[in-house]
Amino acid sequence: MSDLPDLEPVPEDWERALAVVAHPDDLEYGASGAIARWTAQGKHVAYVLASRGEAGIDTLPPEQAGPLRVREQTASAAVVGVDVVEFLDHPDGMIEYGLPLRRDIAAAIRRHRPDVVITGNHHETFPGGFLNMADHAAVGRAVIDAVRDAANRWVFRDLDLEPWSGVRFVAVNASPYGGHAVDLTDTFDLGVASLREHKAYLEALGGDMGQPEVFLREAAEQTGARFGGRLAAGFEVLVM
Repeated sequence: MSDLPDLEPVPEDWERALAVVAHPDDLEYGASGAIARWTAQGKHVAYVLASRGEAGIDTLPPEQAGPLRVREQTASAAVVGVDVVEFLDHPDGMIEYGLPLRRDIAAAIRRHRPDVVITGNHHETFPGGFLNMADHAAVGRAVIDAVRDAANRWVFRDLDLEPWSGVRFVAVNASPYGGHAVDLTDTFDLGVASLREHKAYLEALGGDMGQPEVFLREAAEQTGARFGGRLAAGFEVLVM
């Protein structure tokens, strides 16, 4: 049994979410099972990727890897009921936190007008102490700031988009400070299937992370130990 406190359920009394992460596959390593649950409830979820993941396959040059990973991400999203997938074209591996990134994400929030924004871990480490990478941290931080940017009509006025202040909370997946979780009992297999759509990426990756069922089940069981023993995805909920 874990010595940590039990996790609270992520609130589900909302209708629209926007998921913003750095790379293709980021959502599939933990959040896509939760997204499958939400789309099955009739909620609308859209994806925005800061990059096309073009630097993510060592055996393929970026000009070949980028289009391939876009196709894999689009197929992966469809598995969990998501048919809107957008790419911001920031450079994979070199994404910088700053006004250009915040501007692009704020524009996406104003276009999609979500109740909830989903993103990845912006902290220095993942649960268990594993180091995070710069792209994840930059995008996660920019997402949190862009929610506020999107609500302020005097910020990024050149976008010519109406401000949006309707984001209730940001759900940060795979955070070491997560206090909430989503039950994956009925949708864990869909989460695994969505990750498997990243075929070329997984083949090149290898190791434990290249085995969707093994990697995702271990993570879901660890989270579930604090959530009634159910398979679960963990989130840090930041109320805006």
